[in-house]
Amino acid sequence: MHIGIAGNIGSGKTTLTRMLAEHYGWIPKYEAVTYNPYLEDYYKDIKRWSFNLETYFLTQRFKDMIDICKSDDVIIQDRTIMEGVCIFVDNNRAMGNLSERDYETYMELFRLMMSMVKYPDLLIYLKKSVPNLVGQIRKRGREYEQSISIEYLSGLNERYDKWISEYTSPLLVIDSDNLDFENRAEDFSIITDRIDARLYGLFSKEYDSAL
Repeated sequence: MHIGIAGNIGSGKTTLTRMLAEHYGWIPKYEAVTYNPYLEDYYKDIKRWSFNLETYFLTQRFKDMIDICKSDDVIIQDRTIMEGVCIFVDNNRAMGNLSERDYETYMELFRLMMSMVKYPDLLIYLKKSVPNLVGQIRKRGREYEQSISIEYLSGLNERYDKWISEYTSPLLVIDSDNLDFENRAEDFSIITDRIDARLYGLFSKEYDSAL
């Protein structure tokens, strides 16, 4: 089984991935951020490095998808291959950071990859407002993230909302603005109860939709 965690920069994806993996005994698969050779250059000059960065992410996520498809374990993935296209590449294209030529090349590669893999069995979207994203980014203090603009984060959030509204595979939306699931056990339980309801049918659909 493949569980995907989706969300903007600073939404808490990696933390939730780790906590759910520990809680359920699932195998975590984390996004390649620390070892991405383009990330620091990208935040210094987004227009110059957009195609390089996005192609690198796409390649790594496709490798992850191949591994997931081959596995019999339950794997929980920190950010999915679809987000690279529907959110980050689309945002960079709209902001003029990605040329039409590079965009078409990227999309051709993406479509080829998606013909060989399947969508997650469940996608969990961590929805968070821009002010809370900014607060979390500042709190964790990654130097290369401190130059991210409000405009950039807002554009990503708008695209996440659009993508999620059109997503047709199994989906769970968690509004995390008022949740501190890392430090409050009761907040984490709200999330696991909803996952249990969706995966194992422990509660009614009415209970799930009310949360």
